[in-house]
Amino acid sequence: MIDLKCGIEIHQRLAGKKLFCACDGESASGKPLFEIRRMQHAVLSELGESDKASEFESARRREFIYHVYDNDCPVELDEEPPHRLNGQALDTALEIALMLNSKPVDEIEVMRKAVVDGSNTGGFQRTAVIAVGGSISANGAKIGIQTIALEEESAGIVEEKAGTAVFRLDRLGIPLVEIATDPDITSPEQARTVAEAIGTLLRMTGKVARGIGTIRQDINISIEGGARVELKGAQDLALIGTIVQKEIERQKGLIELRPKIEAGKTQQLKIVDLTQHFKATEAKLAKRGLEEGASILGFRLAGYAGVLGHSLSDGRRFGTEVSDYAKRAGVGGLIHGDETFDKYGFSEYELAEVRKALGVHEGDSFVMVIAEEQKARKALELAFSRAIRPEVPEETRKVLPEGLSSFMRPLAGGGRMYPETDVSPIRLTSERLARIRSSLSQKPEEKKSALLGMLNEELANKMMRSRHLHFFEKLAKDGTDPVLIATTLEETLVSLRRSGVEVEKISEERLRELFNEYGKGRFVKAAIPDILTQASKDVNAKIAEIVKALDLSRISGAELKKLAAGEGNDLKRVMAKYRLRVDAKELSELIGTH
Repeated sequence: MIDLKCGIEIHQRLAGKKLFCACDGESASGKPLFEIRRMQHAVLSELGESDKASEFESARRREFIYHVYDNDCPVELDEEPPHRLNGQALDTALEIALMLNSKPVDEIEVMRKAVVDGSNTGGFQRTAVIAVGGSISANGAKIGIQTIALEEESAGIVEEKAGTAVFRLDRLGIPLVEIATDPDITSPEQARTVAEAIGTLLRMTGKVARGIGTIRQDINISIEGGARVELKGAQDLALIGTIVQKEIERQKGLIELRPKIEAGKTQQLKIVDLTQHFKATEAKLAKRGLEEGASILGFRLAGYAGVLGHSLSDGRRFGTEVSDYAKRAGVGGLIHGDETFDKYGFSEYELAEVRKALGVHEGDSFVMVIAEEQKARKALELAFSRAIRPEVPEETRKVLPEGLSSFMRPLAGGGRMYPETDVSPIRLTSERLARIRSSLSQKPEEKKSALLGMLNEELANKMMRSRHLHFFEKLAKDGTDPVLIATTLEETLVSLRRSGVEVEKISEERLRELFNEYGKGRFVKAAIPDILTQASKDVNAKIAEIVKALDLSRISGAELKKLAAGEGNDLKRVMAKYRLRVDAKELSELIGTH
């Protein structure tokens, strides 16, 4: 049994305007208007403390390019002070806090959190704790809530390459609620359950943004003998259990390796220029690098034979961990002594010369980098610092698509926080909290119970997860058949999308019009897919016009009676010919009373 400590930070974008200006919070379309370029460096906190994460990013000396769109303003460009904090976003965040039984603070103090990885033009993110404490129930387990904060979303990464990172500013400043749980999670499966429970509660408000990338989870994990690691950017709910399991395996693998690294941790770094030994090389990687002016540098690791090749999780080796550190200097990777060299094409003579130049003996290993000399030296310094570190390091890691992770930077500390002097504190009055408390959204269990009063279990579960939930409730309140609404929104539209219909062009206004026309008896249920398909093509046509154009008007009453008589009152024959215009129940009743 692994002694696991795990907590989750849920980051959910809120609908509406940006947090510190009146710009639209939706993603921009089309090309950027222009771009700006910035450099950033670490600064000391208000108390004179430095932050390791900021220092690490600052040392990379990268240039940041920002694409500016029509829903950006001088606030996002850091050319104008922030405006007053978005009151609607604050009310939504407070509603979420109250739904989690969290205690709002007396006064909100906006802070600056130093972030010099380029994700914010100013070199910091604005954030404010709005409530503390509370809990969420997940499959009968009570998981504590540490804090709930309201903060601004970072800029969206477009591209990252050696020495440069490109961002888009339309995402920067969108309001984001951050919910941090206590480290009460005890298994990978429970981590997924807790994230799902919080995500479901957030959707109940109807005031959060929906779509890919609008919610993400950061997972904090440690095991006995390991260290706290923050895994950033888990967006796939189904992958959370796997992410936690892979991190457990990674830390266990590092703990197993500790005695071997402990024995070599006192060795000193000695970088050797190996370029001369590859002047006549036919190895493609080395040859191309030398033609581009790169150098080939390396160092020896005494007693490290087999260490860099030690497997941690799913084929990722300790050498991968060391390479991740080197890559933060802007190199593509490194070459080490535990690899199979056939894939590089090095000759036996070249490898022998490398070992001789580095002083590699039996039982030793080595590391090489092919890059511009200054960059190569920095990469080797980072790689060496990781290679001789026996303990599991506290660090921030990026979640990879398959559930593994890669090193990003050291774990941030309190030294990156300092007050935001451009935003006034906000007193939370009892009147404001009473107003929000009086109209709280239903909690998930209450919402599920209400849905079961209208739908079967399967449809109720679909609507609980649906982005159309609140639209469904509005339509049902208007008197439309709830089963028809749910099947149309969650089954018909899904089926049409899979068949290539551009259902995203069908607005809620058109759907409301569809249900209104159906309620007037203009057409039958079977005609709905055809009507919606045409509505996606002709976005300006009225539903009534589409029904007429497709000849889908409902046949009913005396007209239906006459039609049925003409077909010998044969229900199957009538439905075969007029399925899209005749209601089977009405026809059956008519024939039955004939």
